[in-house]
Amino acid sequence: MTPIAESLEKNKRVIEQLCENCMDIIRQEITLGQQKALLVYVETTATNVLMDQSVVARMLKQLSEKDPEQQKRLLKENGLGVAKSKQFTELEKAMASMLTGDVLLFVDGCDVAVTLADKGYPGKPVGNCEAEKVIRGSSEGFCDSVKTNEALVRKRIRSTGLKVVEKKAGVRSETTLAVLYMEELVRPEFLENLEQGLEKYCIDGVFDSGTMEQLLEKDWASPFPQFQSTQRPDRAAMELMDGRVVLLCDNSPSALLMPAGFDDFFRVSEDRYNRFELVSFERIIRYGAMLAALYISAAYLSVISFHTQLLPTALLLSLAEARKGVPFPPLIEVLLMELSFEMIREAGVRMPGPLSGTIGIVGGLIIGDAAVSANLVSPMSVIIVAFSALCSFAVPDEEFSAALRLVRFMMIFLGGFLGFGGIVGGTFWLLLHLCGLESFGIPYVQIVHRHTRNAEDRILRKPMAELKNRPYFVPGEQSVRLKQKVTRAEAKKGRK
Repeated sequence: MTPIAESLEKNKRVIEQLCENCMDIIRQEITLGQQKALLVYVETTATNVLMDQSVVARMLKQLSEKDPEQQKRLLKENGLGVAKSKQFTELEKAMASMLTGDVLLFVDGCDVAVTLADKGYPGKPVGNCEAEKVIRGSSEGFCDSVKTNEALVRKRIRSTGLKVVEKKAGVRSETTLAVLYMEELVRPEFLENLEQGLEKYCIDGVFDSGTMEQLLEKDWASPFPQFQSTQRPDRAAMELMDGRVVLLCDNSPSALLMPAGFDDFFRVSEDRYNRFELVSFERIIRYGAMLAALYISAAYLSVISFHTQLLPTALLLSLAEARKGVPFPPLIEVLLMELSFEMIREAGVRMPGPLSGTIGIVGGLIIGDAAVSANLVSPMSVIIVAFSALCSFAVPDEEFSAALRLVRFMMIFLGGFLGFGGIVGGTFWLLLHLCGLESFGIPYVQIVHRHTRNAEDRILRKPMAELKNRPYFVPGEQSVRLKQKVTRAEAKKGRK
């Protein structure tokens, strides 16, 4: 580390070497009374420092009215009373702070540099969350600024029990990570595991929370996500109140929720806002859609190729008539349709907004109808693959849905080559794999039994008044989420 010298010229020479060919970093010389000074800042992160209404300008005006000795004392002691002002004695640390969007001030004769927060980097403002649409509840979504995202969560949990710990990741990017947790609700092991994971790797740059997700995963070969992501601050606040940890990354609108279990990927934020009958019904649909997306194509191939005796004669004759003239075997036919739908999905995601819907209509209707008319595929295959794709959209978590699509191809091969025996074997392997996964030491698949806390909020949700317990990994003394202030008998007695 290079110590900051008292000589402004010496500091300036070192800064010029560090900022060579950095035309966006402004080095502006000014005079403060009798002393020379140097301002260093990124061009787009600071307001015009000569404007009277600027915070930096007001600080400089105060300094210019002081003699050199008073200037040194004020800078070293932060005597100007300006919030978020920091003093640095090492040049590299001062420059790193300047690159986060602050204005850096050097004064001749003073061996301390002072940073002052100003406008900061331009960023996307808080807007609607398009990735996780809900009918009821807040429409706010996270933005690209980690500070703003912290404030969106703090806005919903106004308690000093919410702790926010900031760390740096990326040797060259110096990206800010924020770890959020409720002090009384979180298990210390979660924080220890996260600390070890963040310190385990040294990486050049981190530009999205997805990078940290992959580095923190214990079983990196699994297609299933071991952390949950969300772009909704209300969802993040809910999970914090359930004893989970939230990881925010600067320049990323997605927050990581940890630990995550199998059930968590089938829940949405409005499950807490709607009545229990509707929530239970919707969850049953999601789980049914997951099973259909995983097995319906494989089951169709198994029945057509190996187990035709399971079908009624009329249906079997109808399928045989529909397949007349199709040149491909059922397995190749289904694979071609599945791959076509995956290409349509990918094209719809990558195309600009107004064109994405057109791509889906053209691919799903026109191409599918043309393929059937040309006898390249049978109508039943188109129906099966389209229904399977529709079911995959009913899974609310996109990362989990993508993992299901990968496993679906495995089931298609097993069903096409081995029939129902292959599907049963693949299901057995899948269950073993899921039961072996962990997220921060918490089992991925949690078996429900009468001793499990919060069993009232699994596939079926009980009424809000009965959702009394937090997840079982919350410390015992903090396990109760809801309790009555008075009993019904006492309330009835009070009315009389």
